[in-house]
Formats: sequence, structure tokens, C-alpha cells
Amino acid sequence: MRHFSGMRVWAAALFACMFALLTGCDSASTPASADQSKATARIAVVVSTLNNPWFVVLANTARDEARKRGYEAAIFDSQNDPAKEAAHFENLIAAGYRAVLFNATDAQGSVANASRAMQAGVPVFTMDREINSTEAAVSQVLSDNYDGAVSLGQFFVEQVGDTGRYVELLGIVGDNNTWNRSKGFHSVVDRYAGLQMVAQQSADFDRSRALEVMESVLQAQPDVDAVFCGNDAMALGAYQALLAAGRADKVKVFGFDGSEDAIRSVREGKLTATAMQYPKIMACTVAEFADRYLQGERTLPRKVPVAVDLITRNNAMRFADNAQ
Repeated sequence: MRHFSGMRVWAAALFACMFALLTGCDSASTPASADQSKATARIAVVVSTLNNPWFVVLANTARDEARKRGYEAAIFDSQNDPAKEAAHFENLIAAGYRAVLFNATDAQGSVANASRAMQAGVPVFTMDREINSTEAAVSQVLSDNYDGAVSLGQFFVEQVGDTGRYVELLGIVGDNNTWNRSKGFHSVVDRYAGLQMVAQQSADFDRSRALEVMESVLQAQPDVDAVFCGNDAMALGAYQALLAAGRADKVKVFGFDGSEDAIRSVREGKLTATAMQYPKIMACTVAEFADRYLQGERTLPRKVPVAVDLITRNNAMRFADNAQ
């Protein structure tokens, strides 16, 4: 949700993680030779999908940081399928993995998988996607999606004005990120009676699906002024549909993630804005937390918010080096 009660005290920790991001996480790593007991310990990285470059960065960074800390590490791709995710958890528990760095497929449905691991003595640390339990994970490191979407909503009104017709493309309906972004956006735009949402549909955070959905929406609503998308992949898919319909220069498109393609598109004026999440910070943090937990620490925070930054054409160059 929007607020992480009591967690602002972790600002110093997040600053350290930002420094780690800029240095490739090396500042927090521990050489394998420093602790030979880690030599055969394995950490699993279970990620919702590798069909999106943003999640590839998240997964690869988590795996690489675990390895730098002296662990064996492997990535498991759930392909946005809760059944595959459940099978991964069964296999990694049976195989004796020591911890799970977890990017969930479903906020509620994934609780059972995380709980099963915790009960088997395999600690779980979530990154980016929340699960609806404070007991099924040791710690959850999450983008502050609500506030990031508030900033996007404010810029949306600046660019579109206080009247207009817009479309919202939602992400996966079972993911809390989908609704936190939507709620943050609507907390701003719903104040303006002249801004009319003419369609709201899920495109599952998927570029191809967003292209199809936007094509369908444009058949019924050809005269829209803007599209707010719950991630960059959908924003790029929506832009493709608008381009094919000859409407790309008339409709403002907003994304969320800070992917390399999206930042380039913002710089080129194709997308109007996006929001920078920091997958490397989240991945480095959960790998650090897993290491500290396995070394005996039991005072880790339940939830850690990671700030989200607004990216526009005016500041896109500043974020290019951090593009995922």
C-alpha cells in the first residue's frame, strides 16, 4: 500500500543500496573465500517472468549478488503461471535450497508457496511484488508504487489538462502493484471531473497483449487524448497500436518502470513520461538480507519502501545510465 509504517528509519539502508546500485552492488558483497561454509549453500531466485527485460535485470542482479556473497544461485522462471511457481517451490525445498529471493506471480495466491517454504525452514525475501502476508516472508522490499503513480498523475494533468478522454491499461489483476499504481494515479486525476476514463482493461503487464487491447479500444473509442499504462511494456504496446492507427502524435502515453526502451521513447517524444523503479536496488537488498539472515541476524525489517522517480523528456538523460 502507500504507507510503510515505521519504515522511514531505513533511509540510511536505502542510501547504501543506492550506492551499491551505482557500484554494481560490489560494496555489499562478500568474497566466497571469506566464508567457506557458504560454498555449497544455494539460494533460489524465483521470478514471475523473464519475458520482460525489467524482470530479467531483477533476476540476474539478485542471482549475481547472491553469488558475490559466496552462495550458489539459480533463477527459476514462473512464466506468470502460479502453477509453475508452486512447482518451483516444491522443487527448491526438496533440493535443499537455503533461501528464496522471490518475485511473486500473485499477491494472494503466492502466500501459500512462501508459507510452505518458511515452514520448511527456507526463508523467503520478496522483491518488487508484494504478497499479502507479513508472516510468509522474512522481509519484503517493494517500490513505493502509490507515490510514484501520484507523481505520474500530477504530470498527466499538467500535460493533458483538466479535460479529456483517457484509457487505463491495468497490469495483472492479482498483483498489488497493479492496484497501487492505479489508486495512486486516480487519487489525482479523479479530482478533475472533466477527465473522463472511457476504458479500463487489463493487459497483464504484457506488450503484445497491450497492443491487442489498445487496438480493440480504439475501434470503440477512436478519439482519446491519453493512455495511462501500469508498466512500460504495456505503454510501448499501446504506442504501437496508436502508431498503426495514425494517432501516435495525438495521444499522450504514460508508462511505469524505467525500462531502457521506455526511457529512449520518452527522450524521442513517443512516450510522454514513465516512472523509474530500481530493480537493482531491490535485488541487492534482498540478497543482502538473505545473507544476513543466514548468518543469524533476526532483526530485519518486514517491509522496505524504495522510492520511484518521475521521468520526463526534460530529465530522461539523467536516468539513461540507470535504465534497465
